[in-house]
Amino acid sequence: MTAAAGTARASLPHLNFYRGRRVMITGGVGFIGSNLARQLVSLGAQVLLIDSLIPDYGGNLFNIHDITDVVRLNIADVRMQTTMETLVRDQDVIFNLAGQVSHIDSMRDPYTDLEINCRAQLSILEACRKNNRSVRVVFAGTRQVYGRPDYLPVDEKHLVRPADINGVNKAAGEYYHLLYNNVFDVRACSLRLTNVYGPRQLIKHNRQGFIGWFIRLAIEGREIEIFGDGSQLRDFVFVDDAADAFLRAGASDVCDGGVFNVGGDTPVSHQELTQLLVTLAGSGSVKFVEWPPEKKRIDIGSFYSDSSKFRKATGWQPQVSLEEGLRRTLAFYREHLREYVPESAAHEVTR
Repeated sequence: MTAAAGTARASLPHLNFYRGRRVMITGGVGFIGSNLARQLVSLGAQVLLIDSLIPDYGGNLFNIHDITDVVRLNIADVRMQTTMETLVRDQDVIFNLAGQVSHIDSMRDPYTDLEINCRAQLSILEACRKNNRSVRVVFAGTRQVYGRPDYLPVDEKHLVRPADINGVNKAAGEYYHLLYNNVFDVRACSLRLTNVYGPRQLIKHNRQGFIGWFIRLAIEGREIEIFGDGSQLRDFVFVDDAADAFLRAGASDVCDGGVFNVGGDTPVSHQELTQLLVTLAGSGSVKFVEWPPEKKRIDIGSFYSDSSKFRKATGWQPQVSLEEGLRRTLAFYREHLREYVPESAAHEVTR
């Protein structure tokens, strides 16, 4: 670290907070969890990662291959109450990122989604209530709880009206956290994330967010299919900026009991996104196709969020532009593609 970087870091109290702190991350070997773990390690935290490593859910041991000697890993399912009661003891902060995030899978298998996004959240919170009420829990919420927006940008006053089963269960999981904050004094908040992207994202199938899948198709020189005319708007957050949002929420009581949007600076259409991606990758192409009926039914149209509440509360500000974030992500997967796309799954796609 340079002297200038050290001085900059010293001026950010939310970073100094983590030195020597005991921090647990559920879903810690997944996309956001592993990137967050890397930042915590650099800040001197004592990091415990919890992950079930369920196939197709995003956990990948390569995500932490170069920090395994400085973190602890417990392979466990967050639905296991007795295990959670042991693991939460003595933790200062819990970043609760474990979840089933596929909207498609939730519609095909609603009971598994219910188990992971509702029952598992109760297991974690009950463990905290019984064994560690002083802990602070930051929950990974989602913009999906809003459903089809009534106005743009969407702020936290917008109705919660999910358009799919995953959104319903994620909303319930979020409300459990708020209830435990308000009734049981387990300090908790929720960050409603928009489209997070970056290195270490699951890209071996297309059921966990479209941007990671588009990045893979571009790298492999394949055709990116856009449903409709590509005019839908989205906002995007680079994973390092998302991790910084979690660090800020976990280091202060300013967020306790609240819900906060964490989104990008500028809305971008699917057409603009894919044009930029193909240009930066130097490969791939774009094709506009009709909407599959099962996806059209749960589509929410254009969506971008108003994150001003969180910015005012914590000072958070995205630092990485979409172009720079895509450059970093493309470079990462070009170097490590086979760690994320096994040869046998080289052309897998799920409709």
